[in-house]
Amino acid sequence: MVLPWDFALDEVGPIIYRSRTIFEDATPELVRDFFWDDDFRLKWDPMLAYFNTLKEFPQSGTMIVHWIKKFPFFCSDREYIIGRRIWESGKTYHCVTKGVPYPALSKKEKPRRVELYFSSWRIRAVESRRQDGQLSACEVTLVHYEDMGIPKDVAKVGVRHGMWGAVKKLQSGMRAYQVMRKTEASLSRSALMARITTKIPVDGTITLSDPEPSSESEAGNNDDAHEVRQGVDWKWVVIGGTVAVICGLKTGLIGKALLFGAARRLAKK
Repeated sequence: MVLPWDFALDEVGPIIYRSRTIFEDATPELVRDFFWDDDFRLKWDPMLAYFNTLKEFPQSGTMIVHWIKKFPFFCSDREYIIGRRIWESGKTYHCVTKGVPYPALSKKEKPRRVELYFSSWRIRAVESRRQDGQLSACEVTLVHYEDMGIPKDVAKVGVRHGMWGAVKKLQSGMRAYQVMRKTEASLSRSALMARITTKIPVDGTITLSDPEPSSESEAGNNDDAHEVRQGVDWKWVVIGGTVAVICGLKTGLIGKALLFGAARRLAKK
């Protein structure tokens, strides 16, 4: 089940989308692994044409991945370089991805690189629609935006008309993943990395994570500080009444206006 997407317009940035999906008879841990498992994503997501893990930080679970996604015939394919990490509060997971710089992989004319990209999932157990008092369902709240380089009106129409098809693929993909996990003992590298999370207080305290070191000598001895230098600088913000993580507010004043302006609007919904 998915609720209709919300749209938040900003004068200086792309459209921000929000949705809420319920998976019956699924655990947050399984859904967390499903969203992170790029090997399996190739089997259910027709838009993903290629992926490669560029860098891993095993202490924090941070990954930098390279995606190429297929777009409709009127658009060329798009390329993404994404930093991603998972925070855990109790049994609630905050899975965050953001476009990050990666100088070792130079830009090409095609596929077109999407540099402004952010997607955050809050995954938690909720009561089943059967109303039996059991937390046997899993709720996923998504906040997403990206600058695909197409007009906003076209993007909105595309999402409205393509959303149901995407939801059906998501649901069937998750169920297939559920079956696969029951029959196969081994996990992909991506799914294993999903199990390395950063713990946050269960009271939802908003704090800064991975502060930038005061000197280069400190940075040399700090794995998290190395992530900052790689362009994955994680900070906290509240969107729509839930804790979400904004990766590296390095997009300047435009990016900050977009994120915090959208947060105020979504919080009112």
